[in-house]
Amino acid sequence: MDTNIQFITACLDKVLSGGEISRKEAGKLYEAGEKEPLFLMASADKIRKTFCGDKMRFCSDVNARSGRCTENCRFCAQSGWYKTGVDEYPLRTPEFLLEQAKKAEEYGAERFGIVTSGRGQSDPVQFDAIVKAVEMITKETKLSVCCSLGLLTDEQLARLKKAGCQRIHCNLETAQRYFPHICTTHTYEEKEDHIRRIQKAGLEVCSGGIMGLGETTDDRIDMAFALKSHHITSVPLNIFSPIPGTPFGKNKPPKPLEVLTMFSVYRFILPHTIMRVCAGRETALRDLQAFALAAGLNGAMIGGYLTIAGRPPEKDKQMAVDLGRQL
Repeated sequence: MDTNIQFITACLDKVLSGGEISRKEAGKLYEAGEKEPLFLMASADKIRKTFCGDKMRFCSDVNARSGRCTENCRFCAQSGWYKTGVDEYPLRTPEFLLEQAKKAEEYGAERFGIVTSGRGQSDPVQFDAIVKAVEMITKETKLSVCCSLGLLTDEQLARLKKAGCQRIHCNLETAQRYFPHICTTHTYEEKEDHIRRIQKAGLEVCSGGIMGLGETTDDRIDMAFALKSHHITSVPLNIFSPIPGTPFGKNKPPKPLEVLTMFSVYRFILPHTIMRVCAGRETALRDLQAFALAAGLNGAMIGGYLTIAGRPPEKDKQMAVDLGRQL
């Protein structure tokens, strides 16, 4: 038997028997997967099926306040540091957010996220409106409500939980080593502290990152182990999509098989986690979008990605059904 297939099989058996692969093994697993990507993907999907089942996890979100962000994330269309031509608008009304949530529920999302640009929520009037929106969505839909609102205070986290919010989003974005290369207005350590406080408040955490920001393969694997160390239960995986006007605007996204091989390794590292393929999949994976699910992922964001349009939700639902997933 080919040595790469042997190693992938050994790692698969280890995970399926309840064990964990080491950081060193994860690096070797990626290298083996570069030689045998389809075998690695099939192995990752066996782990997904064993520990997560066939239920497809769809979520959707709304850009509730757009642009003029004070942070300088070098990939982001909404940063006020760059001229990207993104639509800028103040916080949407609770009624508008409820309307968007109902639309998301109609096209198959089980979770709905309220997302705002900015470092945090310093305006008490606007935060009151967000809390009201969470209450209305919780009351008038069957959706689980998530919020991505920057770095929040303990009091704000408590209010969101009381209003019905179940999960707070806070992406690590990349590895700790590489983070200063993508943002200098806040730190990786601040994000980790925020994750710990979210969990202390009794809320779930959604945290992942973006592949293709100039990081190395080791950085991507390190991020997976960081997510594991924080016991993250929901991991969104985005693929870099160049935004003209940003410092990374001329960077090229990673190749499809490169992304899919890393997705597979993430499933070996995080066998029980809900992992969603999110922004960038249409342009970076192209005709291989379905392979993201075949590589061990069990969720997807549908209906668009804040400043980037997605494809019709019906196509994503059909993709999941064609792969034998349960909606």
